[in-house]
Amino acid sequence: MIEIQRQAARAVAEVLQGHSLSRLLPVLWKRSPALASNERAAIQDLSFGTCRWLGTLRAVLGMLLKRPPADREVETLLLVAIYQLEWTRAAPHAVVDFAVRTCAALGKTSAKGLVNAVLRNFLRDREVLLARARATEAGRYSYPQWWIDEVARAWPAEYATVLATGNAHPPMTLRVNRRFVSTERYLMTLQEAGLPAQQIGPCALLLDRPIAVESLPGFAQGLVSVQDLAAQYAAPLLDLREGMRVLDACAAPGGKTAHLLELADIQLICLDRDAQRLQRVRENLARLRLSAATLADADAGNLSAWWDGQVFDRILLDVPCSASGVVRRHPDMKWLRKADDLPRLACEQARLLDTLWHTLAAGGKLLYVTCSVFPAENQAQIAAFLGTHRDADVVPLTPFPHTMGQLLPDSRHDGFFYALLHKLPATAG
Repeated sequence: MIEIQRQAARAVAEVLQGHSLSRLLPVLWKRSPALASNERAAIQDLSFGTCRWLGTLRAVLGMLLKRPPADREVETLLLVAIYQLEWTRAAPHAVVDFAVRTCAALGKTSAKGLVNAVLRNFLRDREVLLARARATEAGRYSYPQWWIDEVARAWPAEYATVLATGNAHPPMTLRVNRRFVSTERYLMTLQEAGLPAQQIGPCALLLDRPIAVESLPGFAQGLVSVQDLAAQYAAPLLDLREGMRVLDACAAPGGKTAHLLELADIQLICLDRDAQRLQRVRENLARLRLSAATLADADAGNLSAWWDGQVFDRILLDVPCSASGVVRRHPDMKWLRKADDLPRLACEQARLLDTLWHTLAAGGKLLYVTCSVFPAENQAQIAAFLGTHRDADVVPLTPFPHTMGQLLPDSRHDGFFYALLHKLPATAG
């Protein structure tokens, strides 16, 4: 447990310095090849769990200390250990003992007495401490206060549920590659393998419990992908036809890209300005045996870098966003995002939307997508665009419970926003 606590404490410390777990952990796995698969899983669980409940943990730790530790790794070790004591089944005495010993592994021998005293005081007074921590919104919901305020302002009737859902463990949903197998047939394959699931969409299967992707029947052969139900709406909403020229403007990591190709034989151009993430698109398409796509490392908003002047029939614009709708999958995002990120992201979204509109053919459709629950990135963004583009109209999305395709996160899917824009044909005179 010493190595697990040490690595988790360092990972959380890196998050508090502004680095994401999605980039940190793969680097850690490469740097520490001797880590067993169960050790990697434990480090990830402690890192994610500590970030998930960081607001509550910080409030508790603040009551246990007269002042914050001068050393960030000692602070994050305490946060990780308190998370273990409250939210895992680890034996309390073992957590405390190993945390003290982990101080030495971190090179913080002088902090052993502090760590021991703080954790034992938590065990003695945990109920009182947790009750006091949850007396504030930040301690109760475990989000930054600005985030709580944004959600409450946008969704006053649902905000507590939205925040609570963001702290739950996410569902594991599969997308069946219907080029090779039917959804019904693959569901039977899962059942035969002792993996109960239910069909929740045309090609979506919700597993009763998450498993390692390598354990999925036919995964390596491209029969199935992991993709949330909300994300699976994107490709069908574009209403593809054979032979269409289609742009996937911000393609990585490639889940929606692959879904487009699974649905129709199209001329697909895929862009992403992160070459490393674009490689993941290539790998996903190769596994799924989908090769009919042209991939380019480019900023979609810089037309001179990639566009050949030929217009597109369809555009999928899955813009960079706050990721507020998928925070249960990326709990570190709560602490990486800042309030002033929203206007910056909104400017980038508007830039991409306005620029790519010029590449869409008259009569074509552009699907604007975010994994956000913040209106500044969603409804307000589309309203502003419509106000300056007389040749744009919104196609109603009747299956959605909220205006213009807002899905709030629940037990079956993540939080997503969709707006399908139709480019009106030019009128004479």
